[in-house]
Amino acid sequence: MRFVDEYRDAGTARALSARIAGLCEPGRDYAFMEVCGGHTHTIYKHGLEDHLPPAVSLVHGPGCPVCVIPMGRVDDAMHIARQDGVIMTSFGDMMRVPGSHGSFFDANAEGTDIRMVYSPLDSLKIARANPDRRVVFMAIGFETTTPSTAMTVRRAAQEGLRNFSIFCNHITIVPALRAILDSPDVRLDGFVGPGHVSTVIGCRPYDFIPRDYGRPLVVSGFEPLDILQSIHHLLRQLRDGRCEVENQYTRVVAAEGNPVALAAIDEVLEPRADFEWRGLGRIPWSAMQVRERYAAFDAERIFAPPGARVEDPKACQCGEVLTGVIKPWECKVFGTGCTPETPIGACMVSPEGACAAFYNFGRLRHRTLGAESGSAGNAKAPKAVSTA
Repeated sequence: MRFVDEYRDAGTARALSARIAGLCEPGRDYAFMEVCGGHTHTIYKHGLEDHLPPAVSLVHGPGCPVCVIPMGRVDDAMHIARQDGVIMTSFGDMMRVPGSHGSFFDANAEGTDIRMVYSPLDSLKIARANPDRRVVFMAIGFETTTPSTAMTVRRAAQEGLRNFSIFCNHITIVPALRAILDSPDVRLDGFVGPGHVSTVIGCRPYDFIPRDYGRPLVVSGFEPLDILQSIHHLLRQLRDGRCEVENQYTRVVAAEGNPVALAAIDEVLEPRADFEWRGLGRIPWSAMQVRERYAAFDAERIFAPPGARVEDPKACQCGEVLTGVIKPWECKVFGTGCTPETPIGACMVSPEGACAAFYNFGRLRHRTLGAESGSAGNAKAPKAVSTA
């Protein structure tokens, strides 16, 4: 296939749906976790759950980096941003994540200089244009965005831009997956593996999942047919008694990943001893920090934020959504106190967050109408892949 509409073809989706249903063992239920928030977005946007038999359920994992950042790290970023002469820069979806005293947008309205950027290189431009100010980039994301941060720090060092630094919140996927598999509350039959992260790290880092936990994983692309095909591959493995890492996203992902990107990360950053994740708690070696040789560009060393741990609002159930314990609509404040316009939790902030995706694509209304018509959830005879 060469064009995007081919990856959304309704006839092919129906054929895949029928093959998926044919692989389901009578009387058995299957639960697969799609790790990446981009997959969750596609699933809700295109109504993919309606293309699955009732025996197959999807569990939405912690693959949205904005969603898993704890409130304490947002507060630490606010602490840095409020220092004299500081310009804080951030990606757009981070601007609305609430800390214990509001979001970046709220701080901006109060006079704190926090600017939205599309790339860490934009922060370098701001640093060059403001040599008398200290520019701090709020670095966040899985391995997908980590190389761009590392290469930006390297360029800042080459140019001698000592008024630039990063507040590093880059996290890594493998320790999070291990923490999920070690949780007694999670029952999973396999994983739809992250596509974007895998373009950087490759497929081999996931080998521990079938080896140590006996679960298959299929690295998946982000179009509707990609995800349906990945679920088909998972069911086929289970039917055949196999347990492997498969790569459905071969048009983008190589088994060894991207050596240049990995080398840049290794030069500038190193694993952090532990890091707090919203919903998962503290996970050892699950995040990155700036290496000593680039300490001059490490905002944590320069500004020494307090590092206090902040509890989530009691009404917010983001942690349970992120670990797949509940669905978005089962949160007590979903769609009432917590909406994309007035988010309480981070899952409602980012477009990749499960709550925001479910809300924005009208899946709650779809679910309600399905219940009123006698459907138990998943439709048995899907008609088309939605492109709404």
